[in-house]
Amino acid sequence: MAEPDAPDPRRSVPRTDTVLADPRLQDAARALGRDLVRTAVASAQGRVRAGDLTPDGVVDATLAALPARATTLRPVLNATGVVLHTNLGRAPLSAAAREALVAAAGTVDVELDLATGRRGPRAAGAREALLAAVPEAEDALVVNNGAAALVLATTALATGAEVVVSRGELVEIGDGFRLPDLITSCGARLREVGTTNRTHLADYAAAVGPDTGAVLKVHPSNFAVSGFTSAVPVADLVGLGTPVVHDIGSGLLRPHPLLPDEPDAATSLRDGAAVVTCSGDKLLGGPQAGLVLGRADVVQRLRRHPLARALRPGKTTLAALEATLRGPSPPALVALDATPAALHARCTAIAAALVAAGVPAHVVPSTGRVGGGSAPALRLEGWAVALPEGWAALLRRHEPAVLARVEAGHTLVDVRALAPEDDDAVARAVVAVTGAR
Repeated sequence: MAEPDAPDPRRSVPRTDTVLADPRLQDAARALGRDLVRTAVASAQGRVRAGDLTPDGVVDATLAALPARATTLRPVLNATGVVLHTNLGRAPLSAAAREALVAAAGTVDVELDLATGRRGPRAAGAREALLAAVPEAEDALVVNNGAAALVLATTALATGAEVVVSRGELVEIGDGFRLPDLITSCGARLREVGTTNRTHLADYAAAVGPDTGAVLKVHPSNFAVSGFTSAVPVADLVGLGTPVVHDIGSGLLRPHPLLPDEPDAATSLRDGAAVVTCSGDKLLGGPQAGLVLGRADVVQRLRRHPLARALRPGKTTLAALEATLRGPSPPALVALDATPAALHARCTAIAAALVAAGVPAHVVPSTGRVGGGSAPALRLEGWAVALPEGWAALLRRHEPAVLARVEAGHTLVDVRALAPEDDDAVARAVVAVTGAR
C-alpha cells in the first residue's frame, strides 16, 4: 500500500498580511519602514518553505533579522587614539551640534525671514557665527566640503587663467584624489614653481604675470617634509599683487598651543590672504563642510559663481556648524587637550572593572594621533588598556562596535578619542566578548 504524500510545506507558510499584522512587526514597520520589514518577512517565509523554520517562528525570525536602525551605518566607539579618524567620519559632533542637527531635520527657516514671511538669506546664522569666530574675515561662505571650497575658489578666480603653486604643495588628499586634478578639472591651468623641497619668492615672482588668476598656497597637512627645505609665507606672496588663496586644510581658526606648525585662518587673513579655505570636520570639530573666509569682494565673487549652487550644504550641516561655532568646546578639541594624567585615571578605572570581572587587562603607555590629515608629526602621549590581541575583531563585531588598535601583540583600548561617558560601555563590550572566545 502506497504511503500518502508528505504535506506540501508551502501550505503551512503563514500569509504575509497575517504576519505583518503582528503588533511587534507593526512597531518595527513604523520605526524602520514597511518595505524593510516585508523583505525580512519574505526571507523568513522562504525558510519555512525550505523546512528550516517552523511556521510559528516566522515573526521571531523576522524580528531577529531586522537591523537596529534604518541605515547600514553603525555607531562605533573610537578607541584607536586617533582623534580625527577619517574612516569614522572624522570629528564627532558636540551635544549642542547634535541637538541642532535634529532640530534642522524637520522644517526650519533655512531660507525664510519669519518676520516678513518672505525669502531670506541662506546660511545667515552660520555665516555670522564664522565671522564672530574669525573677526579678521570680512565675509564667509559655507560649501559642502574642504575640497569643494578650494575648487570653488580657484574656479571663480582662475577659470581660463593660471594658478601658480609650489611643486612641494601638489598634494594627494586621499582616496587617490590629487590637488592638480581637482584644480584643472574646472578650467584653471596649473603653473608649477620651485622644487619638491625648496621654493623661493623669486620662483613665484618669475611665474606671476598677465595670465595669473591666483597664487595658491596649500598646507601639506597629511605629510611632513624635513631637512633642506624652504617655503614662502603668505605675507610675502601677497606682495606679488595677485589674489592669494591659502588652503589651510584642517580648519584651525586661531592658533593652538599644541599645534604650532598648523596654519590657522586668523593669522593667514592678517597676513593678507584674499581667501582661506579649509574643512569643517577636522580641527574645528564640526560637520563635514568647506569654509571660505576672506575679503568681502572675493568671497562675494565666489558666492555668485554658478558652481556655488552645486556645492552648497544642506540645512542639517548649517545647523550643526553654527552650533559647533557658538556652543561649548567640541569633542575633538576636548580629546586633543586631554592630559596624560586624566587619561591614565580613566584607563585605570576601566582596567580595574575588567579585572574584577575576570578579564585580563592592564594599563600601558599609548601614543595617539590627531588624524584627519592634521599635524601628522604630532605625537599625543597618553594611555590605553591592553587586552589580548585577538579581541580586536570581536570588539568590532559587538553592538555598539568598538574600534581598538592592535599593537605589539595586544589589543589597545586608547581612551583619548572616547567620550568619558562611553568608558562604561567599552568595559561592558569587553566583558561581553570574552564569552565569544
